[in-house]
Amino acid sequence: MIIQRVVLNSRPGKNGVPVAENFRLEQCTIADTVQAGQVRVKTLYLSVDPYMRCRMNEDTGSDYLQPWQLSEVADGGGVGVVEESKHDNLAKGDFVTSFTWPWQTVAILDGSSLQKLVPQLVSGRLSYFLGAAGITGLTALLGVREKGHVAVGANQTMVVSGAAGACGSLAGQIGRLEGCSRVVGIAGTDEKCSILVQEMGFDAAINYKKGNVAEQLRELCPGGVDVYFDNVGGDISDTVISQMNQNSHIILCGQISQYNKDVPYPPPLPPDIEKIRKERNITRERFLVLNYMDKQEAGILQLCQWIQEGKLKVRETMVEGLANIGAAFQSMMHGGNIGKQIVSVSK
Repeated sequence: MIIQRVVLNSRPGKNGVPVAENFRLEQCTIADTVQAGQVRVKTLYLSVDPYMRCRMNEDTGSDYLQPWQLSEVADGGGVGVVEESKHDNLAKGDFVTSFTWPWQTVAILDGSSLQKLVPQLVSGRLSYFLGAAGITGLTALLGVREKGHVAVGANQTMVVSGAAGACGSLAGQIGRLEGCSRVVGIAGTDEKCSILVQEMGFDAAINYKKGNVAEQLRELCPGGVDVYFDNVGGDISDTVISQMNQNSHIILCGQISQYNKDVPYPPPLPPDIEKIRKERNITRERFLVLNYMDKQEAGILQLCQWIQEGKLKVRETMVEGLANIGAAFQSMMHGGNIGKQIVSVSK
């Protein structure tokens, strides 16, 4: 069977910015027959995520992420439909997902590596299982619950950086649902800030490319910051941390501003900011959602309930066609999208 796939064409270098040309679309063949325990799946949706930037390096800098190999198919979160099955628990027509879905139109996979999906949980919006009802939503939910120490009635203020992104846009809403009394987002355009406030219920949003962020933070968070959902690192985070309260908490989710730099993860704070962190007893512990997968099922059900009740607003940036996945990745790394970046492979 002839299929299309996307392989890693070149590496941007540890300090380089990814471009679409780092990926290459090519044709290849896969077996016509499915072996015992395997399924043939048609790819419907693929997820494009910031963490993948690390996989473009020969060394990802992480013990749980494997690097993509040159001229080999890339992979990540994916959703598809079973076309043929020789696995006891999966049948033709089942919808399935995996964290290691190959970037190709059709694939033969080990059935035990796939998780069966229930489309009704997301009213048939299968792409949600890669975002708000998937690992992205879990990262936001469990990050807030495990590292945010949010308590109902505690009058806490949460700040979210990268707030218009896939995880940040959910994290702010979840912070409110879990008990924060004030939620402020930081994003890169007026349009994104407007969406955060008008659609997603943030109390306010700061365009970090306009005006003085520190001054705006002081005005919008007069009681200081109690919880900081950190998606970006760098100067923005230093500014937020300097306004955090005693015994407050940083949810260290991502450091996208540092992903194109050859620095350790999580990157160390500047000495003056680290001094503030220690003096104010601010927690800043690495958060990895994969360490909490025993809470996955309950977390997904909670997210789906909020989505169906309209309490959790979802934004997706949908790109059509496997051929455009490299461009989608480039756009995401330049902060061009709102919400989750999804590539629609097959209808």
